[in-house]
Amino acid sequence: MKIGIIGAGNVGTGLTKHLVPAGHSVMLSFSLEMERLRTTAAALGASVGTVAEAVRFADVVVLATPWTAASVALEQVGDAPRKKILWDCTNALNPDMSGLLVGTNTSGAEEIAKLVPWARVVKAIPPFAEMLHSPSMLIDGKRVGVFVCGDDSEARAVVAKLVSDIEAEPVDAGPLVLARFVEPAAMLLVQLAYARGFGTRVGLSLMRETTGGTTHERDS
Repeated sequence: MKIGIIGAGNVGTGLTKHLVPAGHSVMLSFSLEMERLRTTAAALGASVGTVAEAVRFADVVVLATPWTAASVALEQVGDAPRKKILWDCTNALNPDMSGLLVGTNTSGAEEIAKLVPWARVVKAIPPFAEMLHSPSMLIDGKRVGVFVCGDDSEARAVVAKLVSDIEAEPVDAGPLVLARFVEPAAMLLVQLAYARGFGTRVGLSLMRETTGGTTHERDS
């Protein structure tokens, strides 16, 4: 699959480190240091382009910018040639990570969807960038869970597969409106990781009982 990533920071490059070995073609875009990005991309087996080029190239567009840069980045898309899946990895954090700029009567994902009429938006906040760049994606031997929200079930399934490809565990959480609750959950993890000193190898655990009476545990 062709993946165009808007945002070439730690999250964008961390995703690339997993997606390329999983067999995907990745184009990175949106960096203030394009020469440095070309060197990084070459080392990761990815290519580099403008935001518009990355979107035209992609089957799935990944938005991996800081929240405050998302609208500026998306303004550079231009006219997308066809309807795309957009995997929204952002969270609407204050710059100092002390709280959310958006929620819970709307969500960052819903606000992004207003900016991208060319896209089927799916919210799925990946594990911390530090984990994406670490030797192991496992916590206590288990995959970190990622809640996947979107109004298009086919698009959710595509993003869920990509979440699996980065060695995390997708949880199908249903429509995009539920991002209003997914994003605060991610904010809780930010606070635990940085303010409370838990570190970035941290996640939530979702447990549910199936019809057969067995219990499955998924980290999220």
